[in-house]
This record gives sequence, structure tokens and C-alpha cells, in this order.
Amino acid sequence: MNPAFLKDSIELLRSMIRTPSLSREEGQVATLIELQLTSWGYEPYRQGNNVWIFSSRWNEDHPTILLDSHVDTVHPAKAWSRDPFGAEESDGKLFGLGSNDAGASVVSLLCAFRHLEQNPQPYNLIFCASAEEEVSGLNGVASVLEQFGKINLGVVGEPTGMQMAVAEKGLLVLDCEARGKLGHAARNEGVNAIYKAMDDIRILQELSFPQKSEILGPVKISVTMIEAGTQHNVVPDSCRFVADVRTNEFYSNQEVYRIISENIGSEVKPRSFRLNSSGIPLDHPFVQRGVSLGLSWYGSPTTSDQAVMPFTTVKVGPGESARSHTADEYILLEEIRKGVETYIQLLDQLEL
Repeated sequence: MNPAFLKDSIELLRSMIRTPSLSREEGQVATLIELQLTSWGYEPYRQGNNVWIFSSRWNEDHPTILLDSHVDTVHPAKAWSRDPFGAEESDGKLFGLGSNDAGASVVSLLCAFRHLEQNPQPYNLIFCASAEEEVSGLNGVASVLEQFGKINLGVVGEPTGMQMAVAEKGLLVLDCEARGKLGHAARNEGVNAIYKAMDDIRILQELSFPQKSEILGPVKISVTMIEAGTQHNVVPDSCRFVADVRTNEFYSNQEVYRIISENIGSEVKPRSFRLNSSGIPLDHPFVQRGVSLGLSWYGSPTTSDQAVMPFTTVKVGPGESARSHTADEYILLEEIRKGVETYIQLLDQLEL
């Protein structure tokens, strides 16, 4: 690994932390990365707040690997004791909003890209710093995939402790509404929509999908929001509730929606079918290379840019998921160094 590349990457991360990049407001950090890539001699492409580069040794006969991670962040938690945009450093830790999730992955993947493309590889390489991951936005990486051509493998940078998330649950959010009939609470009249919703919520609690994944487990349904009523003495004619559904690889989001709709009486409206389950076979060369390096693999319950990539993907990156979205978020500088080294070991001369 080129020490100058690593130094460049850490300095870039400091600059990224100092540049607020909330979801859908990543313009400044996208410009920062675009200018940095240009200064290093690359020809960056940009659409919206997504910035990408192609390896200089492009061969149309080779497969293509995409290295992607996101530049957007959530809003800083109120409990921060430091400046979330200060990029403070202490005891080998670099503090700042987005340092762990997922700035460290962005700069580590970029550092690995710079190293790998110095020598001929049996694949083409694309690096992308993408937007709107934290909100699963329409103007994120999904909006630029057609610019890349056929992708044979996507390596998605997220804080996994550099272990391999070989599968990821999909996400389906359902807005449900039980309907009743208005009535006076003091008299025996009306049809209480809350009670009808309670019956449906109980069904969702007990609803079982027979195909359970060895890696991701069963489909999981959680009712997370409920709203009904206008005043204490009126029987409500509407009760709305939200179901958070995490799908495994055996069911598409459309199929899960159909099954739920057939089992409950409430009206069910999906917010989106976009975020499906994703993953990579355990016998894939990337996974096998990782195992040979002593890396472990697991199934991830959380969603990432993988959910909108219609090709084989794996999620791996420096940092720890438990630090994401927390006050005083940080990344260890040593984690970045090891992350770059591991990316290079995973990818150098990898045969797909």
C-alpha cells in the first residue's frame, strides 16, 4: 500500500467531516471529492451529488467491479459533546459526523482503487461516492447505475468491522388503515376502527412465512406506528398503522405485500418495492478470498445501497455499525489503514 495514498485519504476524510453533507444536501462534499479526484489526475463524472471515476486500464472484455460508499449523513444527535463537524483527533480516533458511517469506507475504497489500478487487473474498476443512502433516496446510486454498464460485483462500503455481510434483508414499509364507523362512545353504536386494527396487528404478530433463510432468518414484521381518534367520546372510523417488514432472499417485496394484504382486513399501501433483499453466494471468489484471509461472514438486518443494486453485492468496510448515528461518532485511524489493506488483499488479481 502506498503510504502517500493513505495519507491523502485520511486528509480527505478530515475535509469531508468539516463539510456538512446531510442527506439530499451533499452538494458541497460532492464538489470537494470531485475537485480532489481532479487534482489527483482523474477525470471524475458527476450526476446530482454522485461522483465516480473509471479505472484507466479499461478492457471491454473484462468483468467490472463497482466500489461504492455513501457521502451523506444523518442529522447530528443532540447529545454530541464535540463539534460534529470539527474533525477532532484524540488517541488515534478521528471524531466527526459521518466519520464511521460511512466516510471511512469512502476514503478506504478510494485508496484501494488508486492502488489497484496501478497494475493490470483481470477486471475493470469503478469507484463511486454516492448520495442519499441514509434516506434511500431516488437520486442516490440507483440513479447512476445505468452510466456504469454491466456490473459483475458490487463492493458496498459500510462499517462492518471489515467482516463480510454476504446477505442483507430487504425493507418494505406498509401504510395500513382499518376502517370502521363513527359513533358516540357513550352509546352502543359505531364500529371502532381501533379494535379492527388490533385484530389485524395480532394477525401480523402471528403471521409466519415458511421459508426461513439460514443466513438472514425469517421474514420479520414489526408494527411501529399507530394513529387514531379525534376526541375521547367519539368512536373512531379510521385507525392507521405502519408495518416495518424485513424480507429475506426467498421472498420479493411484492410477494410479501400480496401475502399480507390477503391476510388482514385493513387497506395496505406499500411505500416502495425498491429495497429488496440482496447478497452474494458463499462460493463466490470474493467470499472465498475473504475466508482465506480469516474474515468471517454474516447476514445483515440493516439496509444499504445494496438494496438498489440488481447484481451480486457484498457489504464490507472499516468501523463498527454500533457507532453509526450516535453522538461523538468516530473512526480509528488504524481501522482505515487496515481497511485499505484488507480491500487490496480481497481484490488484487481477483478472478471473477
